[in-house]
Amino acid sequence: YQEGLIIPPVKFVKKRVIDPEITRLIRSNVRTPEVQMGDLRAQIAANNTGLKRVLELVEVYGVDVVHGAMDAIMDYSERRMREEIKLMPDGEYSAVDYMESILPGDGDVDIRVKITKKDDSLVFDYTGTHKQVERPVNAPLGVTVAGIYYTLISITDPTIPVNDGCFRPITLKIPHGCMMNPVRPAPVAGGNVETSQRNADVIMKAFSKIVPEKVPAAGQGTMNNITIGGLKDDGEPWTFYETIGGGSGARPDGDGVDGIHVNMTNTMNTPIETLEAYLPLEFKAYRLRPDSGGPGEYRGGCGIERIWTLTSEKATLSIMAERNKIKPWGLAGGHGGATGEYILLQGDKETKLPSKCTVTINRGDTLIIRTPGGGGYGDPKKREPALVREDILNGLVSPEAVREIYGYTESI
Repeated sequence: YQEGLIIPPVKFVKKRVIDPEITRLIRSNVRTPEVQMGDLRAQIAANNTGLKRVLELVEVYGVDVVHGAMDAIMDYSERRMREEIKLMPDGEYSAVDYMESILPGDGDVDIRVKITKKDDSLVFDYTGTHKQVERPVNAPLGVTVAGIYYTLISITDPTIPVNDGCFRPITLKIPHGCMMNPVRPAPVAGGNVETSQRNADVIMKAFSKIVPEKVPAAGQGTMNNITIGGLKDDGEPWTFYETIGGGSGARPDGDGVDGIHVNMTNTMNTPIETLEAYLPLEFKAYRLRPDSGGPGEYRGGCGIERIWTLTSEKATLSIMAERNKIKPWGLAGGHGGATGEYILLQGDKETKLPSKCTVTINRGDTLIIRTPGGGGYGDPKKREPALVREDILNGLVSPEAVREIYGYTESI
């Protein structure tokens, strides 16, 4: 009940008119009502467009044909997915990964999954996963299931149409009351943006034992959620929420991708020039972070360094992130990627912030954000010298690292 306004399903548009009472309720509970109402109106317009397109199909082909096509495409996807699953070896494959502690005295929280493959079906069993916690990192069941679906789609034939038929071969065992299937009023604000990442990681780790040729090392494993807001010097309220990319995990046949979101979509990059034009923030740096990609025969993607200074009087800054203590794991002998860090500069004072916190900052304070790199794949000593040289020239790996970790002996 500390996670903001909770609105159950309600009828927001009645007879093609947006409900004014619900509108007033929402506007009274957000800091930038015009922005939020714009988002809601856009969603309504998208639904109306979808409805229009479906009705156009019905007008041309009739209801029975449209329904029949919907059923047929789902049946087709089920057949294709079962064929894919049949190619996997039968057996039980387990993995564990962790959410980092939030407050001093908290322990890290384990997420455990066992995948049982038999014939053309899969069972995902979360027995042994930590019980729900009194911290905002529990994941609602829908988030957990979405992560299962996402990973399955990621490692199977991309030409299979994605719909409900893909998931008919799946059985779920997710204990009621665990952090991946919590009971109200468990806090869940971070479940969608952070625990969802770890859920994908642990499932991928289990799949790496089933189809190792298709699974990369761990990516950054966090969305690096940054929320900040306050009053501009003219008294106008402002808020800004962003997520920041990092490194993706190295693949069995190639390096990871630098500076990209992993496991999460709908995360376009807003140009800093636009942000500076509308917000009291001045950006000092936005660049790739050297030596953050996990070493390996194939290097993990590098994280990002992003630095900005507040130019208004005061603001509230909140961070919700992960992988500040536990490295994104490597595979097949690859090393883990660098962990993330958040450093607040206030005059001569430098403070390393925890990955989950809310602090007040003042004019002239600077935040340094360094996001995690992806895990490496394979023995670093087997990396092609030409790739090592390229990394050095691009400033992605330091001379010290290539000598010590990669065993690179040529002159630099």
